[in-house]
Amino acid sequence: MKIKNQNTIPSKYLLLILIVVCGILLGVERFADGGGPLRFIGNYTIVPMQKGISYVGMWLSDFTDNFKTMEELKKENESLQEKVDELTIDNTRLRQDQYELERLQELFKLDRNYADYEKIGAHVIAGNGTNWFSSFTIDKGSNDGIRKDMNVLAGSGLVGIVTEVGPDYAQVRSIIDDESNVSGMILSTSDLCMIRGDLKLMNDGRIKFEKLPNNDNTIEVGEQVVTSHISSRFLQGLFIGYISEIQVDSNNLTRSGYITPAVDFSKLQEVLVITSTKQDLIERKNAEKEGE
Repeated sequence: MKIKNQNTIPSKYLLLILIVVCGILLGVERFADGGGPLRFIGNYTIVPMQKGISYVGMWLSDFTDNFKTMEELKKENESLQEKVDELTIDNTRLRQDQYELERLQELFKLDRNYADYEKIGAHVIAGNGTNWFSSFTIDKGSNDGIRKDMNVLAGSGLVGIVTEVGPDYAQVRSIIDDESNVSGMILSTSDLCMIRGDLKLMNDGRIKFEKLPNNDNTIEVGEQVVTSHISSRFLQGLFIGYISEIQVDSNNLTRSGYITPAVDFSKLQEVLVITSTKQDLIERKNAEKEGE
């Protein structure tokens, strides 16, 4: 005796299901504007997938292009930075050349102002470790004809005197040094005074003078002060500076005050060394007298 399979769908029901599916597909075809059921299914499945793949492809393409653009911009930026660095260096060199030219022009004027003296130029190569060049080293020495007690000029006038000489260098003590004493003269009246160095006063940009006779000669602020003819080591007539303050001393016999120096002792870079000392001039004059 055969037992019927309870899970088997009768043929009439299968036919009915197929008819219903066909009807649904025909209806769908009408909504899909005659594109067919496959097109309808594709519109809702394959097409969105294609759009997604297309968006991903476009994003990857844009990312690659942006990456290339960033690399190009980076290289361009590096190239521009190199040009900026080169221009900065060139500009710095031009400024240095300009400042050096201005300083050399000042030395040239100074050389012309003291044309009676032979001079040699030198660079300052070392200071004394302070803000003021109270003593310093130059790059010329005995091999260049530099000798002790030669007078040194810069800016508009007297800087100091050579105190020590080596083969290729020399030490200079400036007139602002605490150990410096210079015999000065008021240019307008020929009155003599003593000028003493004092580094503490240089913070105010001045040096001190004293022992100026309190006579009938009127001396005012702004008068020029030069080295005197009685100085034992400094040549006569070297410009020292301008009187900035003057007063009568308590003894009523002398006057004292302050001088604004003609040289900026905080910015010395080049100097002129007069190659004749005061002793050389004295010996020369004595020889001329003996030859008369």
